[in-house]
Amino acid sequence: MARDYYEVLGVTKGASDDEIKKAYRKLAMKYHPDKNPGDKTSEEKFKEAAEAYSVLTDSQKRQMYDQFGHAGLKNNGFGGSSGFSGGGFDPFDIFREVFGSGGGFSGFEDLFGGGTRRSRGGSRAGSDLKIKLALTLEDINEGVTKKIKIKRMDPCATCDGTGSKPGTSRITCPVCHGSGEIREMTRSIFGQMVNVRPCSNCNGEGSVAEQRCSTCEGDGRVRGMREISVQVPAGVSNGNYMTMSGEGNIGPRKGTRGDLIVIFEEKEHDIFIRNEDNIYVNLHISTAEAVLGTEVEIPTLNGRVKLTIPSGTQSGKMLRLKQKGIPHLHHHGRGDQIVRVQVDVSKNPSTLEKKLYKEILDVEKKRGAVINRFSKIE
Repeated sequence: MARDYYEVLGVTKGASDDEIKKAYRKLAMKYHPDKNPGDKTSEEKFKEAAEAYSVLTDSQKRQMYDQFGHAGLKNNGFGGSSGFSGGGFDPFDIFREVFGSGGGFSGFEDLFGGGTRRSRGGSRAGSDLKIKLALTLEDINEGVTKKIKIKRMDPCATCDGTGSKPGTSRITCPVCHGSGEIREMTRSIFGQMVNVRPCSNCNGEGSVAEQRCSTCEGDGRVRGMREISVQVPAGVSNGNYMTMSGEGNIGPRKGTRGDLIVIFEEKEHDIFIRNEDNIYVNLHISTAEAVLGTEVEIPTLNGRVKLTIPSGTQSGKMLRLKQKGIPHLHHHGRGDQIVRVQVDVSKNPSTLEKKLYKEILDVEKKRGAVINRFSKIE
């Protein structure tokens, strides 16, 4: 049985977002798999902390969890996993979001005195990029492919990303002799201590350019532009994000690429308001239509449909169009469209209208119609 999320993070039910983030950071630093290689218990606790954080810092999920527990999240499409953050999540994405860099713990070696993020072979990994992608409700309803242009660091064409002048090569760093590290020994009352730090001459890579490339100044990278297609699934919400692996900045001198994190932003609609996967819209009708009933064409995200307004409909009445809302993100089906009826009283009735309404009022008085004029405000 899944543990209580508040218990996992060691916070109270009324904890603020800052308190939750602080608690998560502490646990993530303690249990990260790269700091505890081969320790399955630590790995599970790392994932558990990320899951708790992802729910308790999302107001919608937190409210659902507080009311219904884990079952409430599962039944409302917040379970499972995917390539983007909706219900499912990658614990390393959460770690990246909070600490602001790469997904593996090697991306945060500087937090433990290990220096810069590096990939295999000593080269440095590139940083992640974050962009915001604005979506209309129509985009979210249908799912859409968006083409976006991003500025990022790409390999230098002059030196093929090596950072060395064409025709020259890289040589072993004369300071660290290829190890990429400087070891300094000190003595104290506790005995000898060895301090290991990255070599500042080669930035921990173990090699340096014999002659630097004049185009990129030895970095191996230049700023470029790339067009990328983002496939947005139907049903995403404001604040969900998608991680596109290997589409971020490339690391210096043929380092690995970081990721591109696309954060979805929901544009305000002209007439619809979204609440979870339900869509709300106001329908204005006249007093005569409310009394007699009518049939109205209602706009939905999937075209117009006819809706019958029953005779005697009161202002504020909610009418439901089933399966006309937003698609559920993690399971089949859709939300509903809720139509709230607003009965509009004519502000400038004509002489004929006044005459007819007076006749109606006389009829009501004759049949003894009683209006309960006062009631408790709900």
